[in-house]
Amino acid sequence: MLRAVELTTRTVSLALAEEFGIARGSRTEQEVVQLGLEHDGTVGRGEAAPVYYRGENAATASAFIGEAAPQLGDDPFALEEILARLDGDAAGRSALDAALHDWVGRRLGVPVWRLLGLSRSAPVTSYTLGIDTLEGTRDRARRARAFKALKVKVGGAEDLARLEAVRSESDAPLRVDANEGWTLEEARELVPVLVELGVELIEQPFPAADLESFCALRELSPRPPVIVDEGCHDLRDVADVAGYADGINVKLAKSGGLREAVRMVHAARALGLSVMIGCMVESQLGVAPAAQIASLADWVDLDGHLLLADEPFRGLQLEEGRVLPSHGPGLGVEPAQ
Repeated sequence: MLRAVELTTRTVSLALAEEFGIARGSRTEQEVVQLGLEHDGTVGRGEAAPVYYRGENAATASAFIGEAAPQLGDDPFALEEILARLDGDAAGRSALDAALHDWVGRRLGVPVWRLLGLSRSAPVTSYTLGIDTLEGTRDRARRARAFKALKVKVGGAEDLARLEAVRSESDAPLRVDANEGWTLEEARELVPVLVELGVELIEQPFPAADLESFCALRELSPRPPVIVDEGCHDLRDVADVAGYADGINVKLAKSGGLREAVRMVHAARALGLSVMIGCMVESQLGVAPAAQIASLADWVDLDGHLLLADEPFRGLQLEEGRVLPSHGPGLGVEPAQ
């Protein structure tokens, strides 16, 4: 008789190396749910990093995983069938999706990127500089000189001065992320300067529902491409983005996992949209699934684990500014101890 898949979960608070500020506020830790999926002697792992603007948290992710456990059946290879039965908390679903892929890869002895028919390559990752004072921003940029692209969180009164401070310390390509923190007037004033500073993209400048501002910004020329994050969660949102922006930020914690993320990428390409693969603040276990599909992206923002004070997992490799999955089976990450 075949045994059912068994799950174990634990909620962990990941400490950040330093305070991380965005337009909505700041934090010094990130709560995640780590998942173990065991079947027939093989264990797959996943991690849920809840997306706060979806109204999700560690409690909702844990509850979803607990309710999903009886629906997993006795065949972890049946990925599409299993995931079709699960709907709800995106971060919890993403952790299950990751653990299932990890289990399959470990069972077959191959990395997930190979299971998906992809390569191990990736664009360089950006390294994120949270909102800080001018001197604090300058110091962060100075310490991040080893990275080949920088993402600067904006949405405050000193945005322009902070960007100029970063540029004074680094000649790396800059990406700005307003996290819905700009008005159209602010964007119109800043865009010409962003072009001069060599900013290569603007991420989520306005609230997700403010499509009028997105459309108005689109009329400016020249301007960096506009990438939608908070306004694009899963496949159902992709087609609408093509009407008002230039690209999407695909995060597994929003999409519900690898399989939906890949569908989003292909839909975006069919609609002429650019693609960023991003992450939340999470450990290598949380970032590893996105690293498996990074070769599909134009831009990559997979620095969540690089912002932590201590890393509980090992396996991802930082090579010449690129976050790459290992050649190990499954997601290729293991507990550090």
